[in-house]
Amino acid sequence: MTQFSDLGLAEPVLRALKHEGYDVPTPIQAQAIPSLLEGKDLLGIAQTGTGKTAAFALPILDRLSKNETRTPAKSCRVLVLAPTRELAAQIGDSFRAYGRFMNTTVAVVVGGVAHGPQIKAITPGVDVLVATPGRLLDHIDAGKLKLNNVDVVVLDEADHMLDLGFLPPIKRIIKMLPRDRQNLFFSATMPSQIGQLAGDMLSDPVKVSVTPVATTQERVEQSVYMIEKNRKRQLLAELLDNPLFKRTLVFTRTKRGADRVARHLESCKISAAAIHGNKSQNQRERALNAFKDGQIGVLVATDIAARGIDVDGVTHVVNFELPNVPESYVHRIGRTARGGASGSAIAFCDEEERGLLRDIEKTTRQSIPVIDRRDAKAAAEQDAISKAERDANPDRRASNGNGSGRGRNGGGRPGAGGRNGQGRNEARGRNDRNSDRRRIEETTRDAANGSENSGRYKGGIKGGADRNERNDRNNERTDRAAARPQGRDGARRDSRDARDTRNANGDNRVRTPKKVTSNGAGGGDNRIASNLSFLGSSDERRTTGNGASANGKPGNSGKPAARNARPGRARPGKPVGGRPGARPNGERRSENNSGNRSRRETA
Repeated sequence: MTQFSDLGLAEPVLRALKHEGYDVPTPIQAQAIPSLLEGKDLLGIAQTGTGKTAAFALPILDRLSKNETRTPAKSCRVLVLAPTRELAAQIGDSFRAYGRFMNTTVAVVVGGVAHGPQIKAITPGVDVLVATPGRLLDHIDAGKLKLNNVDVVVLDEADHMLDLGFLPPIKRIIKMLPRDRQNLFFSATMPSQIGQLAGDMLSDPVKVSVTPVATTQERVEQSVYMIEKNRKRQLLAELLDNPLFKRTLVFTRTKRGADRVARHLESCKISAAAIHGNKSQNQRERALNAFKDGQIGVLVATDIAARGIDVDGVTHVVNFELPNVPESYVHRIGRTARGGASGSAIAFCDEEERGLLRDIEKTTRQSIPVIDRRDAKAAAEQDAISKAERDANPDRRASNGNGSGRGRNGGGRPGAGGRNGQGRNEARGRNDRNSDRRRIEETTRDAANGSENSGRYKGGIKGGADRNERNDRNNERTDRAAARPQGRDGARRDSRDARDTRNANGDNRVRTPKKVTSNGAGGGDNRIASNLSFLGSSDERRTTGNGASANGKPGNSGKPAARNARPGRARPGKPVGGRPGARPNGERRSENNSGNRSRRETA
């Protein structure tokens, strides 16, 4: 059996391991440490609780012990990126523990706390900097940190770090690093597309995989409780009354759900606390420390605590709500049975979460034992409803757990199970019934109107007699419009009205022509007010108006004419002689002024 002393680690590191009580390396440590000591890039895949942190921390500390070069100010020699604050704090504690007999400086930079203490720690320069991407970029943008002296970069939980939400800041950080560096990727799960992206960023990496992707600990006893959604909190309080549940982690899907569960447990006289993203960093640290010290027996958390939180002695993990991503289930139950111990993982599953349970079983390649704690009457009613749906739709596979589709939204496809499949099948059945009802109504209407006169238009089915009646009304309307008095340009208008005005649909409907005359007569609803009669007739406007002068040349429509323009210089569209009601052009303004003076003198 391989010992740590056989791996070639430095003496201060071996002394620290002995002080911690570690003698035999785990499989991921035994395979990864020799390659890392040679300076190679590495992609390590191992399930949680197998010692991934020590697998990269030990060779890094060995490298630092052999290099006595002082780190420049505002720089670091080792950069470790972590997805959550709790994981970053745990990694920092591990480096301090394994380097206790070395003069290695370690700093942790995370969000949710003040910038001042972090700036004070990194300004002299640190050997190992553990950070979350957001706060790291804040210090870089403020000019408090530089990455041009980094020798080793580590991405822990690489699948989560390289996911869509973390990919832009990670790419930006990678561009700031020097080309000559050692890259380390570690994760419990590695989806194929994320593995391809990590392979592009690594340089000739050594791949170490000690377990299949997304597998669970063998020492974890798993079970699933089938329970109604509104009875989950009652069942949780009942289980926690058992003295065997000494230190329990409860995982919820949402932040608000975590608070509700914690308050319910407190009302049941069960000491509990909640941690999630809306809590401040100090609140999260106090709750986590109280859980570690045994002051509280239950810690309710979202998935922020599922990755890398190493709490000794966790006896049970309860999935109050199943995660949307099957790999997150592996991270959750990995919080128990750590360091060779055993543990239990319990999951609550309601009717809507059966699709998620199937995805988890398919991903982990195992079947989880089921315990039915549903109400007997409710369970019988649900089974009866499912059976009735299957009998009513023999050609369709019901979406209550018998489909083969993945995800909650897979129920819309034939044979796909999921959360929304039942509603889609019901909607499809209603649409079929509505279609049958419409066909019956249309058949009855056709029989009443006569099948020989039936026709079809865009809005549905109409009788042919209705169309002929409508056309007759249009023709009568056209005849009445033609009999109205004509204007001075009636001859040209009659020829224009005689055109074929059939619409684009090709039927016999005729649009009513618009009758607009210069004096406002005729035109029905399209009549223009009579105060526009000063514009003159259409013939006059064609001759002298609308941009044409009296001599037929285009007029200067851009410039306004003078107030009392000469007859040959009339404003376009305005009759000679000024506006209606104005003084004649021959009358002088002086006469008008003199008349006003005489009237004033008389008064």
